[in-house]
Amino acid sequence: MPGQPARDDGAQVDARAREPLALQEIGGEVSPAAQVRGGTQERVEPCEGRGHVKTAETVTYEIFREITRAVRQFDAQKLLVLAAPKVVGRILDEESAAVAELEEFTGKTIRFQAEEHYAQEQYDVVLL
Repeated sequence: MPGQPARDDGAQVDARAREPLALQEIGGEVSPAAQVRGGTQERVEPCEGRGHVKTAETVTYEIFREITRAVRQFDAQKLLVLAAPKVVGRILDEESAAVAELEEFTGKTIRFQAEEHYAQEQYDVVLL
């Protein structure tokens, strides 16, 4: 019947008061591994309600794909990539060989500029 608990459904309910609102948690504890899906996400910075943020590595590869798409679609001599400092640092350090290959493949000069106010997932590819 509506409004009555289903006694035989087997679901476990933990109704401890964890917050001032005394919310219920249905289905037991959530393990840390289940909180973040996929191996390339971090739970550190503002996530716009998603509960996770892409890693600098993931954003780096998204930028590389965007550069490849932009070069195929538009005619530009140079590209400027604006991104979060952590992402730009990773690109210039750990991915410097990949950047050299990408410049050779596209035939374009690619510059990277760190923008302090950019969130880790935010970037812009500017055609010059």
